[in-house]
Amino acid sequence: MIFGQLAFLTAVLFTGAAIYVSAVEQPARLVLDDRALLSQWKPSYKRATVMQASLVVLSFALGFAAWVRADGLGWIAGALLMLANLPVTFRLIMPVNKRLMATDPADAGPETRALILRWGSLHAIRTALGIAASISYATAMLT
Repeated sequence: MIFGQLAFLTAVLFTGAAIYVSAVEQPARLVLDDRALLSQWKPSYKRATVMQASLVVLSFALGFAAWVRADGLGWIAGALLMLANLPVTFRLIMPVNKRLMATDPADAGPETRALILRWGSLHAIRTALGIAASISYATAMLT
């Protein structure tokens, strides 16, 4: 059961961070002018990437291990929901990230703001996946 509990913990940590970004950090940065907006987004993105990617991989591995041990559908569902963050990030979000990272803050303008708004909408998918995985793991722990 320890694998399942740790899978749940890492999913909840990921989800909490994702909710914070969506509900607090993104709205706060959107009040900044375009240059400051991009200047704030860049280091935030770099710091969050390592933490969130690590939590995704760890939660998937722990959820998979819990499924192997306990054979509950909730464990594998949660693990796969966490893993789904990777293709969402690489296929949908990474092109936006690359464009933003390639933009010099001095050149930031309305297109930059539109990209960061798009990034926020795409990030909400990761938040939803984390919520769904956390619920799946919690259900598995309770059954």
